[in-house]
Order: sequence, then structure tokens, then C-alpha cells
Amino acid sequence: MTRRAGGYSHRFLCAGALAALLLSTAGCGRLEEFADPPASAPVEGDSTPALAVNESAVALLPDTVAARRTLRVAIPTNEPPTQFYSEGTRYMTGTNPDIARLIGKALNLDVDIKVVNFDSIIPGIAAGRYDMTVSSMTPTTKRMAAMDFVDYMQMGNAIVVVKGGEPVTKDTLCGRKVGVLTGSYQLTVTIPAYEQECVAAGKPPIQTGQFQDTRQAISALTSGRQDAVLADSPILSYATANNPDLELSDTFDYAPVAVGVTKEPALVDAVSAALDSVIASDAYREVLGKYGSESAMITRARVNAAQ
Repeated sequence: MTRRAGGYSHRFLCAGALAALLLSTAGCGRLEEFADPPASAPVEGDSTPALAVNESAVALLPDTVAARRTLRVAIPTNEPPTQFYSEGTRYMTGTNPDIARLIGKALNLDVDIKVVNFDSIIPGIAAGRYDMTVSSMTPTTKRMAAMDFVDYMQMGNAIVVVKGGEPVTKDTLCGRKVGVLTGSYQLTVTIPAYEQECVAAGKPPIQTGQFQDTRQAISALTSGRQDAVLADSPILSYATANNPDLELSDTFDYAPVAVGVTKEPALVDAVSAALDSVIASDAYREVLGKYGSESAMITRARVNAAQ
């Protein structure tokens, strides 16, 4: 899911056989990579728990990554608790950056987090700008044409409404104005599936509003421009807990999300082996517990298990 911080630079990718895929899953247009906050802001050190190096996983790394000694990881922002800047700093925190850092520790690699719009991630990986993404991305068959996937936690869909307003659930989406995030699973899979049910029942279509981050969507909700916001459950649970004007109206469809890895078999094998050790560690439980996401824990890092 998500998004931005400060200024940006960009490039374009709309090429050949990938064009239809990128348009249908993540957009095809400028790749936005956002600058850090002002240089005057202090930078924190790595606050993730210690984790032993997995030498077997290190041995699987492709030579290019091993020589670089750095994983380039695309992560969006402005979506606490999954990813956000620690207040007053240039340090990206949240479940996704911390999981990315644990993978790096297991592989004995530095982690270079690149902050990008969610809908720029797939084109960026296809263009070779990033090695992987840890962005709460749902593995789908279409996305697997551009990346391989390794599960790392689970989450569901959630719907949030203005407190005291009319409830909106997965069964009452027809005819509603629903805010979703650009390029998200909710936009590309969840809404189309429920649209089919609306049509079959002779009900009005869902009126979808697209936003680059949840804060924009919630602003549209509280100003009356949307009836509800549909997004990942940890994000909307966090938003509800921190905004007395909101309430959760529904949660549903819990399933794993996955690290998206560039189509390099050796790197996929290395990340999969690293995640096996991450998921089995106390560090994994500590990271998810830190952000109130204990329910997101999984026990197996499946590879390319499409949703």
C-alpha cells in the first residue's frame, strides 16, 4: 500500500510484454522515489532485534548481490503501523522495514530502503531498480509475471467509517463511495470481485475513489467525500485506534502477504531460506509485537503461493 515523503525524481517504464501487466497491477507511468526528510532531522540507528546470520541462506545469494553486500528494498510510507518515518527523524520504521532489516541480518547484508509510491514498485523491480519489496503485497498470479513471492506475515481487509455513521460491510458495498489505495489488492482484486456480485444482484456499482495513501483516503472520508475506506486491516486498525472520529465497520479475508523478489532464482532461494529463520526467531515475534501485530504471525514462508 502507500507512498511518499518530500521531493522526488522519476523515470518511465512502459515496455513490451510487461505493459499490460503493469497497467493492470501497478500502473505504468513515472517511477517516483522520494527523498528523505530534511537533512537537519536526526537519523536513528537500527532498532530491530538481533538475529544470527543464516550461513546456508548466505551461500545461496547470487554473486551480484553478494558482491554489492546490500539489498535494495522498495517500501512505501505514510501507513503506520506497517511503514512510516519515526517522528522527527529520517528513520523508516514499522513492521515492513523491520522485517526487511531482519532479512538483511539473516543474509549478512545491509538494507537500503527506497521509499516509493506503491504503484511504482512493480515497474521499479522490472526495471532493476530494486531487489525486492516488503510492502504488505498480496501475491497474485498477475504479479507473479513480474516477481516471485515469499510469504512473511498475514493480514486481512478492513472497512472503516465515520463513527456514528451508517455501517458499511463487505456485503453492503454496492452503490457506496469507497476509498482505496492506488495499485492495492483491494483496488485490483477485492473491489472487482464484489462489483460482479453487485451486477449479478442488479444493484448499483461501487463508486471507487483512489488515493496514494490512507491519510488522504481518511481525509476524504471525514470530509464526507467517501462513505468508507477499504484497506489492509493493520493500517485501518491503527488509524481507528488513533482517531476518535473513526470506527471499524468490518474485517474479513485474512491471508498471507509476501516479500516480492526480482525474478532471480538464486535470490528467491536465499530470501526464502532467510525468512524461514526469521519466522522461527524471537526477533520476528518481537517486531510484530512492537506494532501490535501479533495476529499477523505465520509459521511457514511459502514461495509463490498465489492468492
